[in-house]
Order: sequence, then C-alpha cells, then structure tokens
Amino acid sequence: MSTDLNGKVALVTGATSGIGRATAVMFAQAGAKVVLAGRRVNEGEAAVEEIESSGGTACFVQADVSKATEVESLLDKAIITYGKLDIAFNNAGVEGDWVPITEQTEESWDHVIDINLKGVWLCLKYEILQMLKQGSGGAIVNMSSIAGHMGSAGAGVYCASKHGVRALTKSAALEYARCGIRVNDVCPAVIETPMADRLFDEPEANQYALSLHPVGRFGKAEEIAEGVLWMCSERASYMTGQSLTLDGGLLAGPNPPAEA
Repeated sequence: MSTDLNGKVALVTGATSGIGRATAVMFAQAGAKVVLAGRRVNEGEAAVEEIESSGGTACFVQADVSKATEVESLLDKAIITYGKLDIAFNNAGVEGDWVPITEQTEESWDHVIDINLKGVWLCLKYEILQMLKQGSGGAIVNMSSIAGHMGSAGAGVYCASKHGVRALTKSAALEYARCGIRVNDVCPAVIETPMADRLFDEPEANQYALSLHPVGRFGKAEEIAEGVLWMCSERASYMTGQSLTLDGGLLAGPNPPAEA
C-alpha cells in the first residue's frame, strides 16, 4: 500500500460500516490519521480498533451530520485531536423508503434530504472553513450515486438527494478552486453493504438489481474506497468538480443479452 497520505489528517462520515469504514481503513493504511464519524458508537469504536491493531492512527466521534451543532463540534474535535484537516469524505447517507412519490411521507422526505443533502452541505461548510483557515488547500469527496445521474421508479427522494449532492459538489469546486480546495463526488452502483442488503434482500429484487450490472456482480466497498483514496491524493491534483462513476457498466447503456 502506498504511503501517499503520510502526514495527512482525514475525516470520514458514515464511517461505521460499508464504504465509509472501508475508506477509513484504507486512508489509515496510506498513512493518514483518520477521524471516523457516525451515529453508532460500538461500530465506530470497533473500526478504530481495527485501524489501530494494524498500526494506524484513528479516533471516533459520534455525530449526526444533519445537525449543524454536531458537525461543527465534529470539526472542532478533529482539530483538537490532530491539529488540522487535509481530507474529507462526506459519506453518511440513508436510503429512506423506496415507494412511489404519491406514497412518500413528509417525514421520510425530510429524513433522507436532511442526511444525504443537508448533511453534505453542513460538512462541506465546516470543512471548507477549516481548510481556508489553514490556507493549505485540501481535498473533499462527497458520496453521490448512480442515482445522481438517473431517475428510478420508487426512489425519487433518494435520487433527488443524490442529484443535489452532485450540484453541491460542482458549486463548491467552482467557489474554492483558486484556494487549492478540490471537491469531487463518487457515484457507485449497487455495492455489497448493509444498505444494499436492506434494499435488495428479497431474491427477486436482488436478481433484478444484479441484472442491471453488465459485469454480472455487485461492487465491493474496497473498490469504491480505492477510487476515493485516489481522488483525495496528489495523484488527482488536477481533478475538481467531477464525478467518478464506479458502476460495473450500469450507466453505459442497455445490458448485453444474457447469452452473450
């Protein structure tokens, strides 16, 4: 593993499982000191233990990214602990209820938008403020989705939140490019995570989702983490305001016939 992030401090939200946890581990393996954030204390502390047992440096901060006071406190604790912030992966997200728009509740809308979109905005706000204060630039990656590139029947609220993340990413990148702060987003298809397990638990749903991926399988959390690691490294120094789509070919077009 490259020591590409030696001396860097990285923040990962939604770091207690799935893509967030895999990315936090990979950041630490690459030499970064990592602040893991999430709502589940036991899972967060277990992730820190995994990192530290492999010789990495990490801490966990319990935080709800939909609340400004908790995001501000998260950044304060990160700076108190490690002194600076160089990298952030705004990964926290929820799927909400996947039902037709006419069956969606206001409560479900608010929950999804608060976490997936407002949460990314709040994290961006306080991360960028800290990076501007330091004056040394930084790299931020936001979690979007292939749902940020397309609509999906029954997933309108989720799609709206992820389209919004892509718009925020582009706007933030334009506003702070001259300050040396790069902002990009990552757009996975279905990845083997607890969220995917909840969404595609039924065999019929699982098979349908699988059929949409031309490569014939779902992605792994580590495959997305590799992309995020690259975007946050100096190897991606000319990249900002962009989406990295990691989807097994899903958005390329109609799938090939099963017998091909």
